[in-house]
Amino acid sequence: MYTRRSSPVSPVPSPAGPGARNRRPHRRRAGTLGTLLAVGALLASACTSGGSTHSGSPAAEAALAALPQSTPAALTPYYGQKLTWRSCGVPGFQCTTMRAPLDYAKPQAGETRLAVARKKATGPGKRLGSLLVNPGGPGGSAIGYLQQYAGIGYPADVRARYDMVAVDPRGVARSQPVECLDGREMDAYTQTDFTPDDTEETGRLIAAHKKFAEGCGADAPGLLRHVSTAEAARDMDILRALLGDEKLTYVGASYGTFLGATYAGLFPDRVGRLVLDGAMDPSLPARRLNLDQTAGFETAFQAFARDCVRQRDCPLGTKATDVGRNLKAFFEKLDARPIPTGDADGRELGESLATTGVIAAMYDEGAWPQLRDALNSAMRENDGAGLLVLSDSYYERDADGRYTNLMFANAAVNCVDLPPAFSTPDEVRKSLPDFAKASPVFGRGLAWATLNCAYWPVAPTGEPHRIEAKGASPIVVVGTTRDPATPYRWARALAAQLSSARLLTYDGDGHTAYGRGSSCIDNTINAYLLRGTPPTEGKRCS
Repeated sequence: MYTRRSSPVSPVPSPAGPGARNRRPHRRRAGTLGTLLAVGALLASACTSGGSTHSGSPAAEAALAALPQSTPAALTPYYGQKLTWRSCGVPGFQCTTMRAPLDYAKPQAGETRLAVARKKATGPGKRLGSLLVNPGGPGGSAIGYLQQYAGIGYPADVRARYDMVAVDPRGVARSQPVECLDGREMDAYTQTDFTPDDTEETGRLIAAHKKFAEGCGADAPGLLRHVSTAEAARDMDILRALLGDEKLTYVGASYGTFLGATYAGLFPDRVGRLVLDGAMDPSLPARRLNLDQTAGFETAFQAFARDCVRQRDCPLGTKATDVGRNLKAFFEKLDARPIPTGDADGRELGESLATTGVIAAMYDEGAWPQLRDALNSAMRENDGAGLLVLSDSYYERDADGRYTNLMFANAAVNCVDLPPAFSTPDEVRKSLPDFAKASPVFGRGLAWATLNCAYWPVAPTGEPHRIEAKGASPIVVVGTTRDPATPYRWARALAAQLSSARLLTYDGDGHTAYGRGSSCIDNTINAYLLRGTPPTEGKRCS
């Protein structure tokens, strides 16, 4: 899936959802818990972790002292643990590991370990605390994002005043990652035909979904039930306390906005300065999220089409109205006869990989020239290498055929967060007209991509729900008008739900807005992070 929710992962990454992933060159890429059990049993289990339950450090003691009286005693060992920072092997960054209950409803039943990284405030000026960042996905590595972009690329004034911090959510990257398929199996999965034309092709698609799901279940049967966004948000509160911060300061992009909003809903009194960029709407069911995101990719594609026909090298026609039809015809040719790519593993460019390559370029308008070059090579020279590169970048596949766990974690979180969009192939078929209307080019494939969660080995624990976070400090919600993965309407909806939200609008292309070239957006968010000044109502930037 492209961002979050909707259908999780798929050769034609399913729309989001909240998952929305940030795909900028510098970055990667939309439930309730049972009653918490208290007291003594956890005290014994916490001691088996090998870590100290109380650190004796000022931060840990302050964290324990600041816990609300309503906090179950079973959680105090986690809020009082000691973080031991060490070198990450990346200059300027430190890393550690924190413990969290595997199941917050039964904290004594076991724990999970989460990787954390930070880059300390550079000064000068008064330190403002810690700034947590999350790039989205779900499944994107927050630590990778911190080390490759946020910790070195966020505005100097922000990095000077805040310790920049990231935690890989449970099941993601360095935090006991979920693994579902090996490289060759994932290659086969990403080449599955996601626009089945008959019963036989439909059967192959279902078999691919089932193999993917079974692989995830076999890898982490216990963890798979506990990778929800609600649990990840609770993990963030433990980390907030261990860092010595009374309130959470946070920048979340794409799916990271759903994570941040979930935190605000659970802990409104602990909300500091929250920026939710490329926002998701938590009140929507999976089918609606997927349908909205399909329309979002169509909006972005139409912007690409208008730009393409103004260029001399556009291979899709000279009129914007012809671009979609010509691309769809090209996809149909690839469905019948894939073209060579020169790939060392013998992969050819079929419809699914080509579609993913085009969709990958929709996340950032800076990739449009690369997409035109790739389409020219594929359509005029029968060379699919350029589109394969774009597709591989989306899936995070390296030259040696290895994949990160991005797509595995993406599916794991999405499938546990919401009931599936569709449960049977017949339900998908009935929805095809709606998806085709939302996007004549991408709709059919994106509809079939939503079927993944129907075969998931564990039941969902979450439901669509409004998040109001009454009593929270002002929260900045950012929406981009032609965002492909998190449509602008989601930002408006989230801002309307959150009781203290201020909506900041970027009139532009691409996924998310902060750090993408708009000085108006950047200055507004910087003022909020550094001085606590939220944007004025209805503020728009370009």
